[in-house]
Amino acid sequence: MKIKNIEIYRLTIPMEPFVIATETCNAAENIFLKVITDEGITGVGECSPFPMLVGETQDTCFMVGKNLAKTIIGKDPLQIQERMLEFDQFIAYNTTIKSAFDMAFHDIAAQEKGMPLYQYLGGKKKTIQTDLTIGISSPEAMAAKAVQFVADGVKTIKVKLGKHGEEDIQRIRLIREAIGDMIGLRTDANQGWDYATAVAVLNAIEPYNIEFCEQPMHHRYDNLLPALKKQVRIPIMADESIFDHYDAARLIQNDSCSYINIKLAKSGGICEAIKIADTAAKYGVKCMLGGMVESRLALTAKVHLAMAHDNIHFYDLDTCLLGHLTDPVTGGARYNNYFLELTDTPGIGADIDPDFLKDAESITIK
Repeated sequence: MKIKNIEIYRLTIPMEPFVIATETCNAAENIFLKVITDEGITGVGECSPFPMLVGETQDTCFMVGKNLAKTIIGKDPLQIQERMLEFDQFIAYNTTIKSAFDMAFHDIAAQEKGMPLYQYLGGKKKTIQTDLTIGISSPEAMAAKAVQFVADGVKTIKVKLGKHGEEDIQRIRLIREAIGDMIGLRTDANQGWDYATAVAVLNAIEPYNIEFCEQPMHHRYDNLLPALKKQVRIPIMADESIFDHYDAARLIQNDSCSYINIKLAKSGGICEAIKIADTAAKYGVKCMLGGMVESRLALTAKVHLAMAHDNIHFYDLDTCLLGHLTDPVTGGARYNNYFLELTDTPGIGADIDPDFLKDAESITIK
Protein backbone atom coordinates (compact mmCIF):
# COMPACT_ATOMS: atom_id res chain seq x y z
CA MET A 1 0.00 0.00 0.00
CA LYS A 2 1.27 3.48 -0.91
CA ILE A 3 0.17 7.02 -0.03
CA LYS A 4 -1.22 8.63 -3.18
CA ASN A 5 -2.16 12.10 -1.95
CA ILE A 6 -2.94 14.03 1.22
CA GLU A 7 -5.59 16.70 1.74
CA ILE A 8 -5.11 19.21 4.57
CA TYR A 9 -7.92 21.52 5.74
CA ARG A 10 -8.28 24.35 8.22
CA LEU A 11 -11.10 23.05 10.43
CA THR A 12 -12.49 26.07 12.29
CA ILE A 13 -15.43 25.39 14.60
CA PRO A 14 -17.17 28.37 16.28
CA MET A 15 -17.25 28.23 20.07
CA GLU A 16 -18.55 30.04 23.07
CA PRO A 17 -15.50 31.51 24.87
CA PHE A 18 -13.80 28.94 27.10
CA VAL A 19 -11.36 30.31 29.67
CA ILE A 20 -8.42 28.56 31.35
CA ALA A 21 -5.51 29.99 33.33
CA THR A 22 -3.25 30.52 30.31
CA GLU A 23 -5.60 31.44 27.46
CA THR A 24 -9.15 31.90 26.18
CA CYS A 25 -10.54 29.83 23.27
CA ASN A 26 -13.01 31.69 21.06
CA ALA A 27 -12.99 29.06 18.30
CA ALA A 28 -11.62 25.59 17.77
CA GLU A 29 -8.96 26.40 15.18
CA ASN A 30 -8.07 22.83 14.26
CA ILE A 31 -6.59 20.92 11.32
CA PHE A 32 -8.30 18.05 9.51
CA LEU A 33 -6.48 15.85 7.03
CA LYS A 34 -7.08 12.88 4.75
CA VAL A 35 -4.37 10.39 3.78
CA ILE A 36 -5.52 8.72 0.55
CA THR A 37 -3.92 5.46 -0.57
CA ASP A 38 -3.56 3.68 -3.91
CA GLU A 39 -5.74 0.84 -2.60
CA GLY A 40 -8.80 3.01 -2.07
CA ILE A 41 -8.50 3.32 1.71
CA THR A 42 -8.60 6.85 3.15
CA GLY A 43 -7.49 7.64 6.68
CA VAL A 44 -8.59 10.75 8.55
CA GLY A 45 -6.94 12.72 11.32
CA GLU A 46 -7.55 15.85 13.35
CA CYS A 47 -5.49 17.96 15.72
CA SER A 48 -6.23 20.94 17.94
CA PRO A 49 -3.25 23.23 18.70
CA PHE A 50 -3.00 25.14 21.97
CA PRO A 51 -0.32 27.83 21.44
CA MET A 52 0.47 28.37 25.12
CA LEU A 53 0.89 24.64 25.71
CA VAL A 54 2.54 23.22 22.60
CA GLY A 55 3.76 26.33 20.76
CA GLU A 56 1.68 25.54 17.68
CA THR A 57 -1.18 27.33 15.97
CA GLN A 58 -3.54 26.48 13.14
CA ASP A 59 -1.20 28.42 10.83
CA THR A 60 1.92 26.50 11.86
CA CYS A 61 0.12 23.17 11.73
CA PHE A 62 -1.14 23.92 8.22
CA MET A 63 2.29 24.85 6.90
CA VAL A 64 4.27 22.16 8.71
CA GLY A 65 1.61 19.62 7.75
CA LYS A 66 2.18 20.48 4.10
CA ASN A 67 5.91 19.86 4.48
CA LEU A 68 5.40 16.62 6.40
CA ALA A 69 3.02 15.38 3.72
CA LYS A 70 5.66 15.87 1.05
CA THR A 71 8.04 13.54 2.92
CA ILE A 72 5.67 10.56 2.86
CA ILE A 73 4.02 10.60 -0.59
CA GLY A 74 4.56 7.19 -2.18
CA LYS A 75 5.39 5.50 1.12
CA ASP A 76 3.56 2.80 3.07
CA PRO A 77 1.12 4.24 5.67
CA LEU A 78 0.99 0.87 7.45
CA GLN A 79 4.57 1.39 8.60
CA ILE A 80 3.39 3.80 11.27
CA GLN A 81 6.47 3.84 13.50
CA GLU A 82 8.72 4.41 10.46
CA ARG A 83 6.61 7.30 9.19
CA MET A 84 6.54 8.97 12.62
CA LEU A 85 10.31 8.56 12.97
CA GLU A 86 10.73 10.24 9.58
CA PHE A 87 8.64 13.16 10.82
CA ASP A 88 10.82 13.52 13.92
CA GLN A 89 13.96 13.41 11.78
CA PHE A 90 12.49 16.09 9.49
CA ILE A 91 11.46 18.55 12.22
CA ALA A 92 11.63 18.57 16.01
CA TYR A 93 8.59 19.10 18.24
CA ASN A 94 5.40 20.07 16.30
CA THR A 95 3.65 17.18 18.06
CA THR A 96 0.16 18.51 17.38
CA ILE A 97 0.24 18.28 13.60
CA LYS A 98 2.17 15.00 13.81
CA SER A 99 -0.67 13.57 15.91
CA ALA A 100 -3.15 14.17 13.06
CA PHE A 101 -1.01 12.10 10.68
CA ASP A 102 -0.56 9.39 13.32
CA MET A 103 -4.34 9.22 13.70
CA ALA A 104 -4.85 8.87 9.93
CA PHE A 105 -2.22 6.12 9.71
CA HIS A 106 -3.98 4.17 12.47
CA ASP A 107 -7.32 4.68 10.72
CA ILE A 108 -5.88 3.17 7.52
CA ALA A 109 -4.25 0.27 9.37
CA ALA A 110 -7.44 -0.68 11.18
CA GLN A 111 -9.53 -0.39 8.00
CA GLU A 112 -7.04 -2.57 6.14
CA LYS A 113 -7.63 -5.29 8.78
CA GLY A 114 -11.40 -4.73 8.69
CA MET A 115 -11.42 -3.87 12.41
CA PRO A 116 -12.59 -0.95 14.53
CA LEU A 117 -9.54 0.88 15.82
CA TYR A 118 -9.93 -0.25 19.44
CA GLN A 119 -9.85 -3.88 18.30
CA TYR A 120 -6.84 -3.25 16.03
CA LEU A 121 -5.06 -1.83 19.09
CA GLY A 122 -5.83 -4.99 21.04
CA GLY A 123 -8.70 -3.65 23.11
CA LYS A 124 -12.32 -4.44 23.74
CA LYS A 125 -15.35 -2.33 24.50
CA LYS A 126 -15.62 -1.05 28.05
CA THR A 127 -17.68 1.52 29.90
CA ILE A 128 -16.34 5.06 29.52
CA GLN A 129 -18.00 7.99 31.25
CA THR A 130 -16.43 11.40 30.79
CA ASP A 131 -16.25 14.26 33.21
CA LEU A 132 -17.38 17.75 32.13
CA THR A 133 -15.26 20.85 32.59
CA ILE A 134 -16.18 24.29 33.93
CA GLY A 135 -14.07 27.12 32.51
CA ILE A 136 -12.92 30.01 34.67
CA SER A 137 -15.37 32.77 35.50
CA SER A 138 -16.68 34.24 38.75
CA PRO A 139 -17.04 31.78 41.65
CA GLU A 140 -20.79 32.34 41.70
CA ALA A 141 -21.18 31.72 37.97
CA MET A 142 -19.08 28.57 38.17
CA ALA A 143 -21.20 27.23 41.04
CA ALA A 144 -24.36 27.90 39.03
CA LYS A 145 -22.84 26.09 36.04
CA ALA A 146 -22.00 23.11 38.27
CA VAL A 147 -25.64 22.90 39.36
CA GLN A 148 -26.70 22.82 35.70
CA PHE A 149 -24.18 20.05 34.98
CA VAL A 150 -25.52 17.89 37.81
CA ALA A 151 -29.10 18.43 36.68
CA ASP A 152 -28.03 17.21 33.23
CA GLY A 153 -26.58 13.98 34.60
CA VAL A 154 -22.88 14.79 35.02
CA LYS A 155 -21.26 12.60 37.69
CA THR A 156 -17.75 14.11 37.72
CA ILE A 157 -16.91 17.79 37.24
CA LYS A 158 -13.49 19.17 36.38
CA VAL A 159 -12.96 22.74 37.58
CA LYS A 160 -10.49 25.06 35.88
CA LEU A 161 -8.46 27.10 38.36
CA GLY A 162 -5.14 28.95 38.33
CA LYS A 163 -6.05 32.63 37.98
CA HIS A 164 -6.15 33.90 41.58
CA GLY A 165 -5.53 31.71 44.61
CA GLU A 166 -8.09 33.18 46.99
CA GLU A 167 -10.77 33.19 44.29
CA ASP A 168 -9.88 29.61 43.40
CA ILE A 169 -10.56 28.54 46.99
CA GLN A 170 -13.91 30.31 46.87
CA ARG A 171 -14.71 28.67 43.52
CA ILE A 172 -14.30 25.19 44.97
CA ARG A 173 -16.11 26.03 48.20
CA LEU A 174 -19.16 27.42 46.40
CA ILE A 175 -19.24 24.58 43.87
CA ARG A 176 -19.08 21.87 46.55
CA GLU A 177 -21.72 23.61 48.63
CA ALA A 178 -23.96 23.90 45.55
CA ILE A 179 -23.70 20.29 44.31
CA GLY A 180 -23.34 18.34 47.55
CA ASP A 181 -20.96 15.50 48.37
CA MET A 182 -21.98 12.81 45.85
CA ILE A 183 -20.51 14.39 42.71
CA GLY A 184 -16.82 13.91 41.92
CA LEU A 185 -14.65 17.03 41.73
CA ARG A 186 -11.33 17.37 39.90
CA THR A 187 -9.27 20.51 39.51
CA ASP A 188 -6.88 21.79 36.84
CA ALA A 189 -4.68 24.84 37.38
CA ASN A 190 -3.09 24.72 33.89
CA GLN A 191 0.31 25.87 35.29
CA GLY A 192 -1.30 28.95 36.83
CA TRP A 193 0.07 28.93 40.41
CA ASP A 194 3.48 29.50 41.90
CA TYR A 195 4.71 27.07 44.56
CA ALA A 196 3.43 28.99 47.57
CA THR A 197 0.00 29.52 46.03
CA ALA A 198 -0.23 25.86 45.04
CA VAL A 199 0.49 24.76 48.62
CA ALA A 200 -1.99 27.23 50.08
CA VAL A 201 -4.84 26.53 47.66
CA LEU A 202 -4.51 22.75 47.63
CA ASN A 203 -4.43 22.56 51.43
CA ALA A 204 -7.41 24.92 51.66
CA ILE A 205 -9.58 22.91 49.23
CA GLU A 206 -8.54 19.46 50.48
CA PRO A 207 -11.61 19.20 52.80
CA TYR A 208 -13.89 19.44 49.74
CA ASN A 209 -12.97 15.92 48.55
CA ILE A 210 -10.90 16.69 45.45
CA GLU A 211 -9.95 13.67 43.34
CA PHE A 212 -6.74 15.25 42.00
CA CYS A 213 -5.23 18.50 40.75
CA GLU A 214 -3.75 18.73 37.28
CA GLN A 215 -0.58 20.70 36.64
CA PRO A 216 -0.59 23.13 39.59
CA MET A 217 2.61 24.93 38.49
CA HIS A 218 4.43 25.82 35.28
CA HIS A 219 6.52 22.98 33.92
CA ARG A 220 9.67 25.03 34.51
CA TYR A 221 9.06 24.35 38.20
CA ASP A 222 9.01 20.56 37.83
CA ASN A 223 11.89 20.41 40.29
CA LEU A 224 9.47 21.65 42.99
CA LEU A 225 6.84 18.98 42.36
CA PRO A 226 8.32 16.41 44.80
CA ALA A 227 8.26 18.99 47.58
CA LEU A 228 4.72 20.06 46.69
CA LYS A 229 3.58 16.44 46.67
CA LYS A 230 4.83 16.09 50.25
CA GLN A 231 3.12 19.30 51.39
CA VAL A 232 -0.39 18.47 50.17
CA ARG A 233 -2.75 15.50 50.36
CA ILE A 234 -4.57 16.06 47.05
CA PRO A 235 -2.93 13.83 44.39
CA ILE A 236 -0.99 15.67 41.70
CA MET A 237 -1.60 14.84 38.03
CA ALA A 238 1.15 15.88 35.59
CA ASP A 239 -0.11 17.29 32.29
CA GLU A 240 1.90 20.06 30.63
CA SER A 241 5.04 18.57 32.19
CA ILE A 242 4.75 15.33 30.19
CA PHE A 243 5.05 15.23 26.41
CA ASP A 244 6.54 11.76 25.96
CA HIS A 245 7.39 8.56 27.82
CA TYR A 246 10.82 9.93 28.76
CA ASP A 247 9.12 12.78 30.61
CA ALA A 248 6.78 10.27 32.24
CA ALA A 249 9.62 8.11 33.51
CA ARG A 250 11.55 11.15 34.80
CA LEU A 251 8.64 12.60 36.79
CA ILE A 252 7.58 9.25 38.21
CA GLN A 253 11.12 8.36 39.25
CA ASN A 254 11.44 11.76 40.95
CA ASP A 255 8.17 11.18 42.84
CA SER A 256 6.71 14.27 41.19
CA CYS A 257 3.18 13.08 40.47
CA SER A 258 0.56 10.50 41.36
CA TYR A 259 -1.16 10.42 37.95
CA ILE A 260 -0.47 11.42 34.32
CA ASN A 261 -2.71 13.13 31.78
CA ILE A 262 -2.10 11.92 28.21
CA LYS A 263 -3.07 14.10 25.26
CA LEU A 264 -2.49 13.16 21.63
CA ALA A 265 -1.56 16.74 20.70
CA LYS A 266 1.25 16.71 23.28
CA SER A 267 2.54 13.22 22.57
CA GLY A 268 2.45 13.33 18.77
CA GLY A 269 -0.27 10.71 18.48
CA ILE A 270 -1.39 7.24 19.44
CA CYS A 271 2.06 5.63 19.12
CA GLU A 272 3.65 7.78 21.80
CA ALA A 273 0.48 7.91 23.91
CA ILE A 274 0.66 4.12 24.25
CA LYS A 275 4.33 4.36 25.28
CA ILE A 276 3.41 6.88 27.99
CA ALA A 277 0.61 4.66 29.30
CA ASP A 278 2.92 1.62 29.22
CA THR A 279 5.67 3.47 31.07
CA ALA A 280 3.25 4.67 33.73
CA ALA A 281 1.85 1.15 34.10
CA LYS A 282 5.34 -0.20 34.76
CA TYR A 283 5.52 2.07 37.81
CA GLY A 284 1.91 1.55 38.90
CA VAL A 285 0.86 5.09 37.97
CA LYS A 286 -2.62 5.51 36.50
CA CYS A 287 -3.31 7.73 33.49
CA MET A 288 -6.09 9.95 32.23
CA LEU A 289 -6.86 10.61 28.56
CA GLY A 290 -7.67 14.23 27.83
CA GLY A 291 -7.58 16.69 24.96
CA MET A 292 -7.74 20.24 23.69
CA VAL A 293 -10.88 21.42 21.81
CA GLU A 294 -11.10 18.71 19.17
CA SER A 295 -14.28 17.77 17.33
CA ARG A 296 -15.95 14.39 17.69
CA LEU A 297 -13.58 13.02 15.04
CA ALA A 298 -10.45 13.16 17.21
CA LEU A 299 -12.64 12.40 20.22
CA THR A 300 -13.63 9.13 18.55
CA ALA A 301 -9.99 8.16 18.05
CA LYS A 302 -9.37 8.85 21.73
CA VAL A 303 -12.30 6.69 22.79
CA HIS A 304 -10.82 3.84 20.74
CA LEU A 305 -7.48 4.34 22.50
CA ALA A 306 -9.13 4.46 25.92
CA MET A 307 -10.82 1.14 25.21
CA ALA A 308 -7.51 -0.39 24.15
CA HIS A 309 -5.33 0.42 27.18
CA ASP A 310 -6.03 -0.84 30.68
CA ASN A 311 -3.86 1.83 32.31
CA ILE A 312 -6.15 4.63 31.14
CA HIS A 313 -8.44 4.93 34.17
CA PHE A 314 -9.70 8.52 34.05
CA TYR A 315 -11.62 10.05 31.15
CA ASP A 316 -11.59 13.75 30.33
CA LEU A 317 -13.24 13.33 26.95
CA ASP A 318 -15.49 16.38 26.88
CA THR A 319 -13.57 18.42 24.29
CA CYS A 320 -16.44 18.94 21.87
CA LEU A 321 -18.83 19.77 24.71
CA LEU A 322 -16.78 22.82 25.73
CA GLY A 323 -18.85 25.37 23.85
CA HIS A 324 -18.73 24.05 20.26
CA LEU A 325 -21.61 25.74 18.43
CA THR A 326 -21.81 23.17 15.63
CA ASP A 327 -20.89 19.52 15.10
CA PRO A 328 -19.36 18.90 11.66
CA VAL A 329 -18.70 15.18 12.25
CA THR A 330 -20.49 12.27 10.58
CA GLY A 331 -20.43 8.90 12.33
CA GLY A 332 -18.12 8.58 15.31
CA ALA A 333 -18.54 8.24 19.05
CA ARG A 334 -21.74 9.47 20.62
CA TYR A 335 -22.55 10.75 24.10
CA ASN A 336 -25.27 8.93 26.01
CA ASN A 337 -25.70 10.75 29.32
CA TYR A 338 -21.92 11.36 29.32
CA PHE A 339 -21.16 7.73 28.55
CA LEU A 340 -19.31 7.36 25.24
CA GLU A 341 -20.48 4.73 22.77
CA LEU A 342 -18.78 3.41 19.63
CA THR A 343 -19.96 1.43 16.64
CA ASP A 344 -17.87 -1.36 15.14
CA THR A 345 -17.21 0.47 11.87
CA PRO A 346 -13.69 -0.41 10.64
CA GLY A 347 -11.05 2.19 11.48
CA ILE A 348 -11.94 5.30 13.46
CA GLY A 349 -15.43 5.34 11.99
CA ALA A 350 -15.81 9.12 11.77
CA ASP A 351 -15.43 11.81 9.11
CA ILE A 352 -16.05 15.51 8.56
CA ASP A 353 -19.16 16.50 6.60
CA PRO A 354 -17.97 17.61 3.12
CA ASP A 355 -20.45 20.51 3.18
CA PHE A 356 -18.67 21.90 6.26
CA LEU A 357 -15.37 21.84 4.37
CA LYS A 358 -16.60 23.59 1.21
CA ASP A 359 -15.36 27.02 2.28
CA ALA A 360 -12.37 25.82 4.31
CA GLU A 361 -8.88 26.65 3.11
CA SER A 362 -7.19 23.46 1.97
CA ILE A 363 -4.22 22.09 0.09
CA THR A 364 -3.63 18.76 -1.65
CA ILE A 365 -0.17 17.21 -1.74
CA LYS A 366 0.45 14.64 -4.48
